[in-house]
Amino acid sequence: MAVKIRLRRMGSKKSPFYRVIVADSRAPRNGRFIEEIGVYNPLTEPKTFKVDQEKAVDWLNKGAKPTDTVARLFKQAGVANVAESKVEEAEVVAETEVEQA
Repeated sequence: MAVKIRLRRMGSKKSPFYRVIVADSRAPRNGRFIEEIGVYNPLTEPKTFKVDQEKAVDWLNKGAKPTDTVARLFKQAGVANVAESKVEEAEVVAETEVEQA
């Protein structure tokens, strides 16, 4: 099962806002999802993006792939940097365990 972190469109016609969700890649855009981890509103000034960083990093570490738009939003919010540093920390810990053995 391929898991994606993507946007789910909400709101009325011509006034959209989005929820950041974790879903199976085969599910429809506004269909079934696993978990909601944030919201994005492009109509406010400045644009509003709120995400639960712990959940986002957890899903990224589990192998969920963000869509291009979500990846850009994560990068602007600093979530991608957190995920990359967590992965690097895990690799360093694994390397030190191997060296000790």
